Amino acid sequence: MAFVETGGWSPAMVVLDAMEKTAGVCVLQAELNDQPGVCLKLTGNLADLEAAVQAAEQVGRTMGVPVLAHVIAAAAEGSRAAFEAASEINPLIEQAVVEFPREGAMNEQASFAVGLIETQGFTAVFEAIDTAVKTANVEVLAREKLGGGYITVVIKGDVAAVRAAVEAGSAKVASLGRLVAAHVIPSPSQAVLSLLPIK
Repeated sequence: MAFVETGGWSPAMVVLDAMEKTAGVCVLQAELNDQPGVCLKLTGNLADLEAAVQAAEQVGRTMGVPVLAHVIAAAAEGSRAAFEAASEINPLIEQAVVEFPREGAMNEQASFAVGLIETQGFTAVFEAIDTAVKTANVEVLAREKLGGGYITVVIKGDVAAVRAAVEAGSAKVASLGRLVAAHVIPSPSQAVLSLLPIK
């Protein structure tokens, strides 16, 4: 088992994309915590998990985002009850706390890019997304709330359109709130697709 914690939904998706593209790992679940942040839980053989964790730490350094990553070589059977979380809804943000990979998504091949704009503040993210959609031909897929006013909006389209939309949307945030992260994932990995509401 490998556990990778990072602050924010969008950095977590970028890290997950890098881990799966580096090694043969499988995402078990993503659990939101109160930092706000995300704990990714992965399975695979030991060498792949170690390679994936190294990739996660490198991506975190590149993005300037703290990443706490750890591999448990042979998890005790009795410990699984602690780290495999059951489905849970946070009543304050009315959203799932534990995200499970969507059935069937693990066989999808992405021919598009995904963009993520994460802010602290609703007004800021709404303005960012309005600007993004007006800038380029992109589709809004969903929004993810982490608590503490942190919210991520996910868009999809071709790489050039998503890049233009994310850049334009991010530029609008400064006067209305705090930009936490803005990322583009070209051809997202199957693990990322399995956690996002891709149509």
